[in-house]
Amino acid sequence: MIAELDRVILITDISEYSLEQGDIGTVVLVHQDGKGYEVEFVTLDGKTVAIVSLFPAQVRSIGSREIAHARVIN
Repeated sequence: MIAELDRVILITDISEYSLEQGDIGTVVLVHQDGKGYEVEFVTLDGKTVAIVSLFPAQVRSIGSREIAHARVIN
């Protein structure tokens, strides 16, 4: 189960925030035992890009054999 302060991976694009599938965010709030999440996405230098309300179908846990990848946001 995903908990507060877990890092998660976005599995859908959210164009209004320039977020793409594969972006990594941090769960800052869990709604109703996992029915939704508030997830913060930040740049590598720590600036917040967005805090977004997401459904469980929009994020997943990070796997043990995954590596981060950097990209420039628009």
